[in-house]
Amino acid sequence: MIVIPAARPDIGVDEQAAVARVLESGMLAQGPEVAAFEQEFSSQVVGGRHAVAVNSGTSALHLSLLACGIGPGDEVIVPSFTFAATANSVALTGATPVFVDIEPNHFCIDPAAVEAAIGPRTRAVMPVHLYGHPAALGRLKGICERRGLLLIEDAAQAHAASVDEIPVGAWGVAASFSFYPTKNMTTGEGGIVTTPDAGIARTLRLLRNQGQERRYENEIVGLNNRMSDVHASIGRVQLGRLPLFTRRRQENAAFYDANLSGVVTPPVAVGAVHVYHQYTIRVVGLDRDAFAEQLAEQGVGSGVYYPIPTHRLPAFANDQDLPETDRAAKECLSLPIYPNLTNDERERVAAAVNVAAAAGS
Repeated sequence: MIVIPAARPDIGVDEQAAVARVLESGMLAQGPEVAAFEQEFSSQVVGGRHAVAVNSGTSALHLSLLACGIGPGDEVIVPSFTFAATANSVALTGATPVFVDIEPNHFCIDPAAVEAAIGPRTRAVMPVHLYGHPAALGRLKGICERRGLLLIEDAAQAHAASVDEIPVGAWGVAASFSFYPTKNMTTGEGGIVTTPDAGIARTLRLLRNQGQERRYENEIVGLNNRMSDVHASIGRVQLGRLPLFTRRRQENAAFYDANLSGVVTPPVAVGAVHVYHQYTIRVVGLDRDAFAEQLAEQGVGSGVYYPIPTHRLPAFANDQDLPETDRAAKECLSLPIYPNLTNDERERVAAAVNVAAAAGS
């Protein structure tokens, strides 16, 4: 039996040729490919905002917070139902992540919970556009403006998503994207920060390069978080393919919406464009892990993102009661949705889900 994996990067001959071109040039680090990738991402994804490429999505989150002045004594409100990098990046600045619950439909941070969690040390709110569905950015931006807080987006999973025709990454004072191999587009490994503020953009460029703009003239304490030209060259090709990737993910999602039964399929908010980094169902009234095992027995891979809420991880050891977060962690299961999923494969996925749901009902 040929197994359909939960994720499958789409790297082709054009990406290979781009890498070969860079290797032949001899200019491998922080050269013209990085600059071109930043400009192209800016114009094609975030409406012309400054874009600063770095070596990972986690670095993008970390540097975005540092560049915005987040540090010891500050609190940043974050969702718990997400990858640990969101809260880790806050903690690494010396600030404190304040965990709040998600809303049940789209798995994103609950604006009402955000407002209730604001205290005297709150400096910023960091929503995560989880699984490719944008958070409620209109409401969150309004809260931040009323309360004098920074809106810093974690857009790691949401390249080309939008709310009311405004792209994610173009709402806050800064936003971070990831280019990990299984993301909606990849550079092999990498990330990028977008911002409307030229001063923040310059600080980001200093932070990623040991605090220097000119060699040996270190202006601030910085890190080595640079993106290489090899990675940027892959990203430039992938960026050109992003519209096709997005359309194919949305077509696969529409097929699942129409053909799955016995599970809760992911709704899309009014005004939102979902780009389906993951197609995440809820397995309700059944054992989710046993359900996943049944899919595996039929040759269908799946993923559980995220089985342990961040606030319950040993790194944070927080016993807060976040009921929607805990419920999502027990019920959520992500199905193959990548753009190179074939029509036959997605039919196999749908059939396997329906069989597993019927067997457990």
